[in-house]
Amino acid sequence: MGVEVDFRRWLANFEAEALRRAGEQDPAWEMGARLDPVLIETLRRFQFSEDTDNRLLIAKTVAAGDPEYAAAIVLFAAEEANHGRLLDHLLAAAGSGRITGHWADATFRRLRPAFGLRLEMMLILASEIVVLPFYAAIADGVDDPLTAEVAARILADEQRHVPFHCDWLRGCLAASPPAFRAAAVVGWWFLAAGATAMVVSDHGRTLTHLRTTRGRYARDVFAHSRAAMAQVRAADPGTAALAGHPRRRLPTRPPVDRRPPGV
Repeated sequence: MGVEVDFRRWLANFEAEALRRAGEQDPAWEMGARLDPVLIETLRRFQFSEDTDNRLLIAKTVAAGDPEYAAAIVLFAAEEANHGRLLDHLLAAAGSGRITGHWADATFRRLRPAFGLRLEMMLILASEIVVLPFYAAIADGVDDPLTAEVAARILADEQRHVPFHCDWLRGCLAASPPAFRAAAVVGWWFLAAGATAMVVSDHGRTLTHLRTTRGRYARDVFAHSRAAMAQVRAADPGTAALAGHPRRRLPTRPPVDRRPPGV
């Protein structure tokens, strides 16, 4: 028998966040950003990944038949698009442009139409978890205040996205036989391990630049993954998890005078 997850509270959470974000001022892009080239390359990759077209995902969730979940996914996709926008502006502030493609993302986008919703959400959960400690490393380790602010804003959203996806997978897998659930969890661990290895291989120099290590990053991913799988297998819905990921406090910065000169 499946577990019913009430996505009305998640929809309310995403709606409240959209309302808060609508009244939030953008970072002060005019400050500019001074970044090491190795970090710029990582941010360019992240920007391209965040700027994914999620219309197919939305269509799959609509077809799944839960209108509250589908509406929440629409708002989740809007937050992901906003991450791409923030990183795009940050790169521009650093005097860099975006990339137009990468083989890993291109492969995912080509295969995506063949994925069922369950497999796609497992992939999305793995990708969200592997970026959590990376955005935290950027927010805590970068010397540039504008970059720290952007990373902290994105991290705060990702901290909400993980328990949201865990709740859906929990309800989905609970309807399956125990052997299938166990196999799905093992399969997810392989996905997460592969994603972690790719990040360590591609962005290890960036982690060093941010004054952390590949090993520490991998341990942090493991800790987040273990917590996520505990929620997926939990007896109760993820209400506690929703409340247990508070919004990260943004770095403080002096107010910027945005008036034109002479005014």
